[in-house]
Amino acid sequence: MKVAVIGCTHAGTAAIVNTAQLYPDAQITVYERNDNISFLSCGIALYVGGVVKDPQGLFYSSPEQLAALGVQTKMRHEVTNVDTARKTLKARNLATGEEFEDTYDKLIMTTGSWPIVPKLEGIELEGILLSKNYNHSNTIIEQAQKVTRITVVGAGYIGVELVEAFQMNGKEVTLIDGEDRILSKYLDEEFTAPIQQSLEEHGIKLALGEKVAAFAGENGKVTKVITSKGEHETDLVILCIGFRPNTELLKGQVDMLPNGAIMVNDYMQTSLPDVYAAGDSCAIHYNPTGKHAYIPLATNAVRMGTLVARNLVSNTIPYMGTQGTSGIKIYEDNIAGTGLTEEAAKAEGMDAESVMLIDNYRPEFMPTFEQVQVKVVFERATRRILGAQIMSKMDLTQSINTVSVCIQNKMTVDQLAFIDFFFQPHYNKPWNFLNTAGLQALPKTVAVKEPVHI
Repeated sequence: MKVAVIGCTHAGTAAIVNTAQLYPDAQITVYERNDNISFLSCGIALYVGGVVKDPQGLFYSSPEQLAALGVQTKMRHEVTNVDTARKTLKARNLATGEEFEDTYDKLIMTTGSWPIVPKLEGIELEGILLSKNYNHSNTIIEQAQKVTRITVVGAGYIGVELVEAFQMNGKEVTLIDGEDRILSKYLDEEFTAPIQQSLEEHGIKLALGEKVAAFAGENGKVTKVITSKGEHETDLVILCIGFRPNTELLKGQVDMLPNGAIMVNDYMQTSLPDVYAAGDSCAIHYNPTGKHAYIPLATNAVRMGTLVARNLVSNTIPYMGTQGTSGIKIYEDNIAGTGLTEEAAKAEGMDAESVMLIDNYRPEFMPTFEQVQVKVVFERATRRILGAQIMSKMDLTQSINTVSVCIQNKMTVDQLAFIDFFFQPHYNKPWNFLNTAGLQALPKTVAVKEPVHI
């Protein structure tokens, strides 16, 4: 069996390693256009902020490790064409310019995503950077050392983590986003409001509800970000607007979402039987809505890559779908979320309801205790849990994994009230805060049936 893999980060590495282990006789060739593989891009802010001193820890595989498994890795090779009808691909060696053709029996598309770069006046100016791969992170660190004022465009996870890292390194930081609040795709306003307050208290300038219109500069270098509401002087700009799937190679050959994300079935197959996809290049089953969705997360990628290998020869293990579970630490606050926010559920046209709990996570008779804020979103008619969010100075983020399992299994908020959790005063109360949130959501009246007299 001849297997071609295009792209080698999270999903690609998982697919390659597992394919090599499961099918030792397979001939596996990997095409990667970068000069490194398996970089954990979610660690960029930690690297930029100096928390991670040795960047080598952000790589979890190498061409040498893959070679030990019998895998041929072609670094700095870009695949320029895929012909799924003929099962061929064309590639170019970026170092020598040599072009050649290869064949495959099974094709694994793990081409990932690429940052969205808006077509705006001044976008070509020096000092406007992207934040995606290892080379980007090194460029950011190098250029940030030379400047005072840094502007981050995009208030998603990466953008928020970067502004924190820059501020802690003594920079003057501005965060711009077209939405009127940060992290709007991940958290409801009850959570984003205190986070925004924390950022401002640390001296970060928030320019929310402002759309970037252009960039201006002097001597070829960016000096100003022009928005729909004004101008922001700057020495460096980092674009964190979002990501777009890298799927041009298969355009018109397999089914895709409008944004280009490849649609796969439960066994990671595309609409063509011998073409598989995993990671940021494809759309997956989103359990809260039951629809395909584009959710580029490393956790989804490694699961999908592993399942590609398991299902490469025959359908063995189906994908269970995702809740888009994620977490972030911003200064002292530990935050996590899973599934739909209340705002997102209503945008989907769902009749959603929510319950909010603010309580101390463990008994007040203990020497110390911290407040926890929990919100659970559920469908009004069925009571099915759709999503949840949590925030605390104490790291209680693992609790959101519990709610993720609840969503996975279509549990109701009423069931959440009575799930069996342990009690120990060091860790929680007799009613765990997830129980308490469920109890708070219970109907306030109980229908009582008349007794039957015989």
